[in-house]
Amino acid sequence: MTATHRTDYHYPISQFQRYGVELEYMIVDRDTLNVRPICDELLKAVCGSYEAEVQPDGDAAPIAWSNELALHVVELKTNHPADTLNGLDETFHHHVRRVNDLLAPMSARLLPTAMHPWMDPHRELRLWPHEASPIYDAFDRIFSCKGHGWANLQSVHLNLPFANDEEFGNLHAAIRAVLPLLPAIAAASPVVDGRPTGLLDTRIDVYRTNARKVPSVSGRVIPEPVYTRRAYEGELLAGLYRDIAPHDPDRILQHEWLNARGCIARFDRGAIEIRLLDIQECPKADLAILALVIEVVRALTQQRWGGQAALRSLDRDRMSDVLALTTRYAENAAIDYLPLLKTLGMPGSEATAGQIWRHLIHELIPTASPWRQTLDVLNDRGTLATRILTALGPTPDRAGIDRVYRRLANCLQENELFTGEV
Repeated sequence: MTATHRTDYHYPISQFQRYGVELEYMIVDRDTLNVRPICDELLKAVCGSYEAEVQPDGDAAPIAWSNELALHVVELKTNHPADTLNGLDETFHHHVRRVNDLLAPMSARLLPTAMHPWMDPHRELRLWPHEASPIYDAFDRIFSCKGHGWANLQSVHLNLPFANDEEFGNLHAAIRAVLPLLPAIAAASPVVDGRPTGLLDTRIDVYRTNARKVPSVSGRVIPEPVYTRRAYEGELLAGLYRDIAPHDPDRILQHEWLNARGCIARFDRGAIEIRLLDIQECPKADLAILALVIEVVRALTQQRWGGQAALRSLDRDRMSDVLALTTRYAENAAIDYLPLLKTLGMPGSEATAGQIWRHLIHELIPTASPWRQTLDVLNDRGTLATRILTALGPTPDRAGIDRVYRRLANCLQENELFTGEV
């Protein structure tokens, strides 16, 4: 057994003790809302040089800012794993306002939601040109990043820690069960290329096919049922590295983050990273959704509605089919995969994804929780994608789309929920 296949490894943070959160936002022109590829200038305004990551308040501060592949995207993230989500939305909001203050002299601002509604990725993409650019150049050379699946998508990443192989297996099984339902609570990308796409979560639709030149990179988005580090590295990751090798002779991309499934194991940090959440209109909504996801995953690891055997036997292909439904219909998707319904404690043989989330909210989030009111609004009024389409009406034009997304930018600035009214 090689060192990379050890099963007696141990990390200092056990499951549900800490949380890592990453929020991605677009930088857009203040007047036109067109994308502005100036993340490097934003970060330079903080530290005086072109850096990929800055800590505006020092290394011990709670939030850091960093770059992404596309130069018009900035990421705000926990600088160190947080021991609670309580109050974290206000911390992120404080940094959103600080970013907007720095962008104001550049005639720019932040825009939320998971896809820009009219960006032309073939014409407007600019890759990050500074530190780590060889990685982005390699992705562009192999996959061509001038498309929506690389150039135009913003998400929320949630990192959940594990301490050892047993915790990894239990956590991976629980997260796999939740992944197909995430668009039904977090879809926020219904408008692309200046018109509604017919999908409520267009980001996931383009995300799942952006690496089609090497299909194993994203697989079926729902990860394979592997529950040990040995199996994960020896079966899943080894296959990715083998398939990418002819396109990556310098081995630039042969790292854990090459894996583009909906959740990925990060053994380098002792965590599983969930990647399937669209970013919402404000941190209040994002953190409420994260709090709910954490409680569902916790309940599944504690076998609240069934044992590990049933959880681990959920079929990847059937789960991918559920994900396809929620990608298109979000909360209105009809789910009839009985093993998944039973795993989540749902009675009957069919339910809408929205009904499943309502059940989970009422089961797991007390009425006194700081997140309950926000979650009730999201569940009652629909996903952000649904609210955007409601506000746009049946025949939206460019002016109407501009008006709605300008309101969303204001929601981000004020940390307010978007009700569907403009």
